[in-house]
Amino acid sequence: MTAIADATAHTAPRSNPDSRTHEVTNQTPPLVGHDVADDAVLLEGLRREGAEWYADDLHRLGRLTGSEQVQRWAEEANRNEPELRTHDRYGHRIDEVDFHPSYHALMDVAIREGLGGTPWAEDRPGVHVARAAGFMVWSTAEQGHCCPVSMTYAVVPALRSAPELAAVYEPLLTSRVYDPGLRAPTGKRGLLAGMGMTEKQGGTDVRTNTTVAAEQPDGTWRLRGHKWFTSAPMNDLFLVLAQAPGGLSCFLVPRVLPGGSRNTFRIQRLKDKLGNRSNASSEPEFDDTVAWLVGPEGHGVRTIIDMVTMTRLDCVLGSASGIRAGLTQAAHHVRHRSVFGAKLIDQPLMRNVIADLSLESEAATTLALRIAGAADRARRGDAQERAFLRLATAVGKYWVCKRQPAAVAEALECLGGNGYDEASGMPRLYREAPLNGIWEGSGNVNALDVLRALTREPESLDAFCAEIEAAAGADSRLDDAWRELREEFMLTDDAALRSRRLVERMALVLQGSLLVRHAPAPVADAFCRSRLAGDRGLAFGTLSAGADLSGIIARLPGAVG
Repeated sequence: MTAIADATAHTAPRSNPDSRTHEVTNQTPPLVGHDVADDAVLLEGLRREGAEWYADDLHRLGRLTGSEQVQRWAEEANRNEPELRTHDRYGHRIDEVDFHPSYHALMDVAIREGLGGTPWAEDRPGVHVARAAGFMVWSTAEQGHCCPVSMTYAVVPALRSAPELAAVYEPLLTSRVYDPGLRAPTGKRGLLAGMGMTEKQGGTDVRTNTTVAAEQPDGTWRLRGHKWFTSAPMNDLFLVLAQAPGGLSCFLVPRVLPGGSRNTFRIQRLKDKLGNRSNASSEPEFDDTVAWLVGPEGHGVRTIIDMVTMTRLDCVLGSASGIRAGLTQAAHHVRHRSVFGAKLIDQPLMRNVIADLSLESEAATTLALRIAGAADRARRGDAQERAFLRLATAVGKYWVCKRQPAAVAEALECLGGNGYDEASGMPRLYREAPLNGIWEGSGNVNALDVLRALTREPESLDAFCAEIEAAAGADSRLDDAWRELREEFMLTDDAALRSRRLVERMALVLQGSLLVRHAPAPVADAFCRSRLAGDRGLAFGTLSAGADLSGIIARLPGAVG
C-alpha cells in the first residue's frame, strides 16, 4: 500500500493555474456570418443573363444563407429526419409526415423568396435567371428541402396543358406564402407540388408502369397502383403517370379533395436514403384515388416532360451550387490553416488543387446560368433559345451532376480529417453530391436523351453549334476540340455505346466556349489547356506549370488575391 501511495503521489497532477493542457491553435474559424452571394462568377452571370436588377435581393438572401441561424436550421433538419405516421391514435389512416421545425423554417424562406412557382406569375425579363441564382445561393445552406421547392417551380408549365386546372391552382402554386398542412387546396394561401412517375418494376422505363386509371361519369378518374419514389409526400398536388385506355397519361392527384376529404394516398414507407435526409421520399399506394387528366390521354410523357425539363435545370443549378459550396469550404480552410511554416493556400500543390476546383466551379456555374438564361428567353418566345435549351439542359444535367461528387470529395480532402468530421458539414455535402446525377434521369438516360435530340430535333443541334461558334477563332485549343466534336457527330455506328463520351465532350466544349467569351484570360486559358487540349490530368490539382494560378484563385468566393 505504501508503494502504491508513493507512486500516486509522484503521478498526481500539479495544481498550476497557468498550465495549459489543451490550447487550441492553427484551427480554421467557423465559416459563418458571410454573404454567400459575394461571388464574382455568380454575379457576372446574373448580369450577363439579364437579371442584374435582382443583385440587391440576392445579396440579402446570401447574407441570410451564411448566417449562423440558417446553418443551425440545416443541421437540425438533417439530424431530425421526417417521421411517417400512417394512422392516428384511433386507428384511422392519416398518412402524414412530420418534419422538424427547422425544415419548415427553411421552406418558409425558400417560398417567401420566390424560389418556388413565383417566376411563372411575373413577366419581367430575367425573372427565371434571378430565381436560378437565388436557388443556387439558398441551396448552399441545405439541399433536401429544395426538392419540393423545385417541383413546385417545375409543375406550372406542365399543368398549363389543362387550362381549367391551371386557372384554379396556378395562382396558389405561384404564391410566396408557405402554408403547410393537409387541407382543401383552394382554402390555402399557397400550394406545393410533386410528381409520381417511377414504379418498382420499371424505374426510368415509365412505359412499363402498371398503375391504371379509369374514367368516371363525372369526368374525374380513379387511379389504382403503387409508386416507387415519390418525394415530399406532404405536398398538396402531384402529377402522376398512369395507364389509361388510350395509353400512358398524366394526372393531377391532390392529397385533399376540393370538399375537404382526404384523397387515398397511402404512404407505405419512407426511403432510408444515403443523403437528402431532411426530405421525405415515399412509396404511395393509390386505391380508387381521385385524379384529373392533364393533357391528352395517351400523351403522359409528352405532358410531364415540361416538368422534367425544369427539374433537370434545377439539378444543374443544385450541382453547381454543391460544387461551389465545397470549394468555398475548402478555400476558407486553406486560407487559415498553416502547414510546414506557411498557409496552405501558399503551398504550391494545394494552390494547384484549389485553382483546379475553382475552374470546375466556374465552368459549372457559368453553364448553369446560361441554361437558366435560355429557359427565361424560351418562355418569352425565343425559338433559338428554346432549341438550345433542349440540348443544353440534357448535356448540363449529365456533366455538371457527374462532376459534383468528384469535386466535393476533393474539397473535403482539402480539410483533411476535419473534413471527415460531421461537425464540418462536409460529410452531409458529400452524401448529397450523387443525388442530382440520379434524380430526373441518371447519366445514361440523359446521354441517350441527347442522342434522341440530335436525331429527332436537328434545330437543337443547329442552336448548339451556333453557341459554340460564337467563340470561333478565340482559342486554337477550343477550335481543335470543336472540330473533333463535329467529326464525332458524323459517326453513326455504336452511337448508344459512345454516347457518354460524346456528351462529355459536348459539355466541355460548351463550357470552354462560354469561358473563352466571358471569363478572365487566366481562367479560360487554364480550362482549355486542362480540359480540351492534350494536357489533361485525371485528378484535381494537375494543372500544368503554365497555368496562371493566381489569376484563377482571384476568382474564389471572398478571394483577396
